[in-house]
Amino acid sequence: MDHTRRPLSPHLGIYRWQVQMVSSILHRATGIALAVGTLLLLGGLLTLADGSTAFAAYRSFLAAPLLQILLIGWTWAFAYHLCNGVRHLLQDAGFGFAKPVFVRNGWIVVLLSLLLTILAWAWIVLAGCAP
Repeated sequence: MDHTRRPLSPHLGIYRWQVQMVSSILHRATGIALAVGTLLLLGGLLTLADGSTAFAAYRSFLAAPLLQILLIGWTWAFAYHLCNGVRHLLQDAGFGFAKPVFVRNGWIVVLLSLLLTILAWAWIVLAGCAP
């Protein structure tokens, strides 16, 4: 068979975006974001161990608007990865495989992760803990 007539594998140009596909991609992407964002957390722990002056400098570093956005994104990545991980555990136990239930649970995970992020940052701001 010549190379112009060979069959093509399905790709993103053929598939329609669905919540199942997006939830799978987001689960992997948030796992990577959590690994990278953990470096910020580790930096905070190291400066905390170095003393209050170093930790105060680190908090002022985190007060930059770009880093605040990254921290909020990291919080959402944590909430999404957690909620979607619980959904995966329930599927591993045999629940939620029917297509309507799978789609519904995918949207529930997205909404719940947004709600958890908003609640976490409301608590951080109201408690006066924001950098």
